[in-house]
Parts: sequence; C-alpha cells; structure tokens
Amino acid sequence: MEKEFYKFIYQQQKETETVPPNEEIATWVNDLICLLFPEKSDINLSSEKEVELRFSDLRSELINLLDATSGCMTNGNKEKADRFFSNTPELYRILNTDIEALLAGDPAARTRFEIIRAYPGFYAISFYRIAHALFDLTIPLLPRIITEYAHSKTGIDIHPAAEIGEYFFIDHGTGIVIGETTIIGDHVKLYQGVTLGALSVDKSMASVKRHPTVEDHVIIYSGATILGGETIIGHHSIIGGNVWLTKSVPSCSTVYHRPDIEVVEQIKS
Repeated sequence: MEKEFYKFIYQQQKETETVPPNEEIATWVNDLICLLFPEKSDINLSSEKEVELRFSDLRSELINLLDATSGCMTNGNKEKADRFFSNTPELYRILNTDIEALLAGDPAARTRFEIIRAYPGFYAISFYRIAHALFDLTIPLLPRIITEYAHSKTGIDIHPAAEIGEYFFIDHGTGIVIGETTIIGDHVKLYQGVTLGALSVDKSMASVKRHPTVEDHVIIYSGATILGGETIIGHHSIIGGNVWLTKSVPSCSTVYHRPDIEVVEQIKS
C-alpha cells in the first residue's frame, strides 16, 4: 500500500508544472521596489548606468519567471516584460500618490521614509500595484502569487484584478479583503477589517461583477462589510465602523451603525 502511494506521489510530481518558490517571486518584487524606493534598502547605486543595468537585470529575471510560470519559453514573455518595464515610470508615479495619501491622512506618519520602510499598508499596495500591472498584461499565476505573498505578510488581501485608483490609503490594514471585481476610485481610505466582497461565492458567477464599486473620496472605517457587484458607494461618502451594506449608498452620505451600549456606574460601598 505504501509503495503504491509513493508511486502515486512520484507521478504527481512528474506531471506537476515546476514553478519557482513564492519567496523567489517575492524577492523579485522586493528588488524592484527597492530600486524604485531606495529607502527600502541600504544599496546605493553610483551612476545612472548602474541603475540602467539593474533594471535590465530585473527585466531578465522577470522573463525567467514568466517562462517558469507559463510552462514554456516564448518570445511573448519578452514582449510582456518589455511592456511592463516601459510602464514603470507610471507605476512609480502612482505609488508616490499612495505615499502622499498615507503621509497626509495618518497623523502618526512623520516622514516618507517611515511609510516606505515600515507601513504594512504601503507594502500591500506596492505589491498589488506590481501584480495588477502584470495582470493587465494577461500574465497568468504570477500576479496571484505576488498578492498572496503580501497577504501572508500583512493580513491585507487584495486580488490583483481589482481596479484601484490613485492616492489609495490603507491604515493599519489587518483583515482587509478586496475582491477580484472591486472597483475603487481616487482618494479612498480603508481601515482595518474592511471587506469589499461578494454576496455569493457560487462558481457560476466567476465572470460576473461580484464585488462593490467605491467612488472617489470615500472613507470606510474598521470592520465595515460591503457586498455585491451592484453595490455602489457614492463619492464623498463615509461608511462607519461595523456597518453591513448590500445596497448602494448615494454620494455624500454618512452611514453608521447604532449599537445599544449601556454604561452603568458602579456604586462603591
């Protein structure tokens, strides 16, 4: 019986596509972020030529990762890598809007360096931005591995297919879930424990918009749950903590949960 099981496992290994470990893929992402934001590391490149060579190395590493995760060597992967790196100036610009949002919106944030080096929100957002750029190039598997790695490190779960605008603010972040078909506008703030999810997880809805749309300048406080592909949170709205929403909210609304809390003062004898 054991020999048959060993044979089965061996056969499974032979038939399973070899993919680099998640840590290797995450290292490539970290290296790219460190190049864009030297605050993340202590490596100082001494010339523009060194910077150019480092980008070239990362491009080659991306091609290798694409070859390893798509199952074959193709010229298409080289073209996708070229397109990804041609868009890095725009990626860098958008990430800087996220830093600005965190610096302006969090009273505890003192410096840009602190946000880049220490904030889990920026860590998760930067991994998401890179994964989303790869997803837009119809690259399979790699974007999902990247965001799930960030999820494992921060507790912030952002699907790479989600569409998120500029100046995105995540404070604290633990427990945030942003589903695959979520659309988020510009200048949106999310606090810990927010769920932007689906009303149904039925497999038949795989190609349907299942997750909410959050328009510009919306603030969603901790523990709020917003569900459904037809649910729209209008611009400049505030969603309070622990709110449960499955219907749309007009622009400039304030939605809050009213708990029945009673404080009884103890009489000291």
